[in-house]
Amino acid sequence: MRLLSSALVSLLALTKLSFASSSSGDSVLVVLDPSLDRENYSIFFNGLEKRGYNLTFRAPKDASPAITDYGVPNYDHVILFAPDTKSYAQDITPQSLVGLLSENTNLLIALSPKQTPLTSLAAEFSLILPPPETPLISHHPARSEPQTTIPVPVSPSSSILTPEIPPIWFTGAPHALGSTPMLVPILRAPAESFAADPTSDADSDAIVAASEKGGEGLWAGSRMGLVTGFQTNVNSRVVFAGGVKMFSDEYARKELPSGGPPGNALFVRDVAAWVFQEKMKFRIDGVEHHRVGESGAPEMYTTNDEIVYTAYISAYDSRTSAWKPYSGLDDLQLEFTMLDPHIRTSLPPVPGSPGTYQVQFRAPDRHGVFKFVLNWKRKGYSYLESSTTVPVVPPRHDQYPRFLSAAWPYYTGAISTSVGFFLFAALWLAGDVKGERKKGSKAE
Repeated sequence: MRLLSSALVSLLALTKLSFASSSSGDSVLVVLDPSLDRENYSIFFNGLEKRGYNLTFRAPKDASPAITDYGVPNYDHVILFAPDTKSYAQDITPQSLVGLLSENTNLLIALSPKQTPLTSLAAEFSLILPPPETPLISHHPARSEPQTTIPVPVSPSSSILTPEIPPIWFTGAPHALGSTPMLVPILRAPAESFAADPTSDADSDAIVAASEKGGEGLWAGSRMGLVTGFQTNVNSRVVFAGGVKMFSDEYARKELPSGGPPGNALFVRDVAAWVFQEKMKFRIDGVEHHRVGESGAPEMYTTNDEIVYTAYISAYDSRTSAWKPYSGLDDLQLEFTMLDPHIRTSLPPVPGSPGTYQVQFRAPDRHGVFKFVLNWKRKGYSYLESSTTVPVVPPRHDQYPRFLSAAWPYYTGAISTSVGFFLFAALWLAGDVKGERKKGSKAE
């Protein structure tokens, strides 16, 4: 039955996705500012179309095509390349964009140093922007470009990006990252960079004072983010990029100060692949639980039962647009909880059975309503969550053992006491009768 349901789900998913690379759909709405030339972003947009996406373009103030109809999203993904726009159509507000995420629509948003409605949207996702008109500045390395056009090295430790990407060109605003664990840092600012007014050095004293205090107001160094992702509880994703020029053909072809080609084209492709859920996407196909030696799930368990729990997990393969069993998770855990976890154990993969994770454990010696809880959350990866409620009851009156080996001292004490009492009573009664007969004969 599980295999049949999994096959039906996969068939429906394939029918919906056609040949798209994304696990959540292929329709993309691009909100492009009229001041930006679409042809200057042809490498990025053409790359999306080659991967199977259907792009629809509109201006920020256009009323159609609408993002939603009666609260239902019309697109699977939305790209907002309007960083300097200060007024949008009625269907594009910070509240409506947050609502899109709750409906599993993914967002790719480009910011700018200017104050726009997108600035307040970024704050909803624990991103703190510097004061307006303070872009990222760096005087290193030596180059002929302006101080706001910076080659930024890419961290090799990011699981989202392809290894060994060359530095990328960046122009825009940085942001500080809040404390929420849902943030996914993708690109950090260089250690020697800072945010300030590029037309004067009036902010240099403030930067130095803040660095000496180590407190709030320090907009300098690698603690700042340039491209940051956010994954919601429903596994929809949003990426905030500090500037739109990093997606342009100009920056994709611009030679680095070292003389090599930049990594912009590869970097933005990886970012789009993550936010559109092409990569690092897992799901739970199903879970099973039963007693050892049985195959079906019982209505209830008894305390101290031996239980077998099995989970089936698959990963999305964007090359084939299909879900495939995946056994590469080595830190999966299962909790058997009643308010608090009574049992927490690892859930290892089963050798020779792709995508199958199984563990056997003994139910606690406590009755109540328990839950099998599977909760796996890692930065950048889609969350795996499953909860199954089962009752655990004490044994019935005829399920207890007749005799307990540990209670033999009590059995022996009770039996010996009873035997001793009867012997004492018999001797006492017998002795009293003989004494009365002797006394009676003497009196006569």
